Amino acid sequence: MTAAAAYDTYRQNNIQVESPEKLIEMLYEGIIRFSSLAKKSIEQGDIEKRVYWTNRAVAIFVELINSLDKSRGEEVSNYLEGLYNQQIKFLNQSNIENSAEYIDIVIRVTKELLEAWREVTANELA
Repeated sequence: MTAAAAYDTYRQNNIQVESPEKLIEMLYEGIIRFSSLAKKSIEQGDIEKRVYWTNRAVAIFVELINSLDKSRGEEVSNYLEGLYNQQIKFLNQSNIENSAEYIDIVIRVTKELLEAWREVTANELA
């Protein structure tokens, strides 16, 4: 087993152990990290990396949309689905225009979502 394969196995096992609340937090953190790397790639003029990191952030938003539980509150789920889709549009627009302006919006919104998520989950656990 190569080192990369071993790490992937460890990472998969680690994710399976995490609570659903922690997984959502990790997804938001991933969007922030990947969006920041896409922004850095724009600043460095690296188109290939910009596309790669943008696509990674978009993939997380798609996963968040697919994991919405409409049975726990359709109004909130619909709001989040629309918000996530808007962030995907911003990321795609950033890619088209090679502009960090839209990425800044995505990072700001995702940070606010992460902060709100942490508050909600902290209150539920208390």
